[in-house]
Amino acid sequence: MKFSTHIIFLGLVFQSFFLNANSLKINGFVAQGVIQANDSNFVTDKGDVSIELTEVGVNSAYRINHSFRVAGQAVYLDGGNRYPDGFRVDYLFLEWQFLNSTNWQIKTQLGRNKNYHWLYSSTRDVPHTRPSIVLPQSLYFDAFRDVALGVDGVVLIAQTHNMLGEWDINVSYGDSQLSEQQKKNLLGPNATGKLKHDLDKQFSLYWRPTLSNFQFGFSLLDADFSYKRGANDTFFDGDETSQRIMFNFLYQGQNWEIASEVMRERVIGNDVLFPGFSSDVTAEGGYLQARYFLSNELTLLGRLDIYDRDRQDRNGKNVETLSQGLVPGYFGLMDQATAGVTWKFAKNLQIQAEYHKVKGTGRLAPIFTPNTILNDSKYWDMWAVQLMYWF
Repeated sequence: MKFSTHIIFLGLVFQSFFLNANSLKINGFVAQGVIQANDSNFVTDKGDVSIELTEVGVNSAYRINHSFRVAGQAVYLDGGNRYPDGFRVDYLFLEWQFLNSTNWQIKTQLGRNKNYHWLYSSTRDVPHTRPSIVLPQSLYFDAFRDVALGVDGVVLIAQTHNMLGEWDINVSYGDSQLSEQQKKNLLGPNATGKLKHDLDKQFSLYWRPTLSNFQFGFSLLDADFSYKRGANDTFFDGDETSQRIMFNFLYQGQNWEIASEVMRERVIGNDVLFPGFSSDVTAEGGYLQARYFLSNELTLLGRLDIYDRDRQDRNGKNVETLSQGLVPGYFGLMDQATAGVTWKFAKNLQIQAEYHKVKGTGRLAPIFTPNTILNDSKYWDMWAVQLMYWF
């Protein structure tokens, strides 16, 4: 769906506002922090202390009637090399709830939709709803933040319950608009052509057993990309397909929250690096995360996150061999341990702090042409502190 269609939806929001202002809800947030990723280009090329940890957003929702609703969010982001800085519309959709019975609630969303398929995919765009400032990179790859946030297309959301518990079913179909910076995050600065996200299909199922603190789920993803060569380009016309299966688990008790997501992703590439190029690699990754709520204001976090670009080459030896030693093996993996704390010291104010110890650089951009000069250390660390306000 082209962005011009979203402008129509935005017009509906303003039109509806004048019809019934009481049905319009407006919220927002401002978050500013300090971050440093030593010995890597994760945030800055030099790895120095940076204030490029800015998030400002406004979101609104208007209920037209009991069946229709319009919702959207615009943000300004500055995350250094993690994702393109500037303004963007994260989501803007028209929602139609066409079934609301005792056992079933079914609705569809048309426009720029949110990703409801992963544990934190629908809340990663709002800083104070995330468990940490930087999410586990094995699954929530920052370089592709805007692509993974949602699609321009249609989403179907169904909720039901029976004697076994509550069930959530989500289906999405569409594509995402790729910016120049996102293209460079994947292919590198020498790519002058056009990278397109041709199609994205996802499905997820969540189950919360009756009288239980547990939730279980799984999701499927099938995404197609294509590349059209540009002038004086080092790349060629080609395509790539990503097929991912994910399983997740969530436990929420009185003082403890345990969360885990694991994934296996098959990536098939053709012709992009050179005519006749073919690659079929299966990556694996996942994390185990625990949060302990000392009080309503203070929360501790611990997490182990693991990622291997090729499940048959977990130490990256093939990466080094195929590049004739130009790319170190640690570009084939990225594992990290994270410790953090969140202090909510007022109703709408909180501060988060965290430290990451990292092994490998497999999730650092650009992916196709690794920057071995800026990322010349197998082991590196990162810390971040961010102050958040919301209304």
